[in-house]
Amino acid sequence: MPGDNASKALIDTLNGLLADYFALYLKTKNYHWHVKGPQFHDLHLLFDAQAAELFALTDVIAERVRKNGGNTLTSIGAIAARSTIADDDRNGVDAAAMIAALRDDNAALVERIRAAKAAATAAGDNATEGMADDWTDQAQQRVWFLSSILG
Repeated sequence: MPGDNASKALIDTLNGLLADYFALYLKTKNYHWHVKGPQFHDLHLLFDAQAAELFALTDVIAERVRKNGGNTLTSIGAIAARSTIADDDRNGVDAAAMIAALRDDNAALVERIRAAKAAATAAGDNATEGMADDWTDQAQQRVWFLSSILG
C-alpha cells in the first residue's frame, strides 16, 4: 500500500501541474487576444480552442487533488509561485514567436504530466494515472499542431 509520503508527493505534483495549466491557459488566451498578421484568423481560432482545452482540465486536475485528500491552489499568487510556465507580458509579439513559445510550453507540460503520472503510480492512484495518458495525448497534439504551423 502506498505511503503517506507518496500521497503528499502526488498532491504536490498535481498542484504544480495545475499551476502550469492555469499559466499556459492565460498565456494562450493572451496570444489569442493579441495575435496579428496574415494568419490572424486561423491563429486566433486555434489559440482560443487550445485555451479552452487547457482551461477545461484545470477543474479535473484540481478535483484529483481533492480526491487525494489535498488542498488545491487558492489564488493567482499560488499559481505564480508554483508554475514553471514563463509569463509573456511583452506587447507586439509576432505570431511566429507566439507559436514557438506555446509549442515549447506545451512540450514542457508533457514532462510535467509524465511526472504527475509517475507520482500517481507511486501513490497507487490508477485514476490519475489513466487520465494522465489523455492529458499527455492532448498536449502532444497541441505541440504537433503548433510545430506544423512553423514548418
